Amino acid sequence: DMVYEFARRKYIVVLTGCAAMVAGMKKFQDGKTVYELFPPDFDAGGVVNVGSCVSNAHITGAAIKIANIFAALPLRANYEVMADYVLNRVGACGVAWGAMSQKAASIGTGCNRLGVPVVLGPHSSKYRRLYLSRKEEDDWRVMDARKREIVDTGEPSPEHIAYVAETKEKAMVMIPKLCIRKNDTPQGRSIKLNHYISLYKKYMGGGLPEDLHLFVRRDADIPLVYKKEVRIHLKEIGWQPKEPVGLPTFIGTYPTKVPLEAVIH
Repeated sequence: DMVYEFARRKYIVVLTGCAAMVAGMKKFQDGKTVYELFPPDFDAGGVVNVGSCVSNAHITGAAIKIANIFAALPLRANYEVMADYVLNRVGACGVAWGAMSQKAASIGTGCNRLGVPVVLGPHSSKYRRLYLSRKEEDDWRVMDARKREIVDTGEPSPEHIAYVAETKEKAMVMIPKLCIRKNDTPQGRSIKLNHYISLYKKYMGGGLPEDLHLFVRRDADIPLVYKKEVRIHLKEIGWQPKEPVGLPTFIGTYPTKVPLEAVIH
């Protein structure tokens, strides 16, 4: 159901191991599986079976390639900068569902280490380790590398790094939210919020998400379909517009040997 929902919404969906096998068991319209309904391309609306559990390295490798190709960041001995780039600028989210093995839980942790947030299934709470935030209480300051100054965005993006969802419906609402990043363009943020709002309405019984105002920076970020409804909601709570961050990074906000110049491209 998750694969179908997000592939239908033009997300790039990649699967490995037991998740890839389970996805092929359910049949939708005309008795077809998700692999028959969607193209096997690493592109919008594609569903790709990458291989076994350990082939997850190819998925995290794709995130690293984004930093290497688009930002021209060097690969050698540069893990910290790569993880910083993925965490702050690549809208990816992992899902490790089901009764998790230690291997599967460690794969989720490997994604966390690279800066990719992961939604875990309910049984994963037994491992007793999550990386959660407290939205409006936590520190959401980042370094704007172009201006070389620390900016308080007040925006929890991504809100959590390892999060347990009790139901698949809660997971499907959380996934688009964890894809939000601080450097989103107005068009990109509008698309992400459109999915977040529509999935919230579909699976959470209508209305608007309580934390929506935290992710709207300017009027251009509001999805066209929900513009009127969201504007009324924002006016009621006294929302104020804020400046987007052009080149967000955590380098320079904590003690590190990496110079700020390493993230500027």
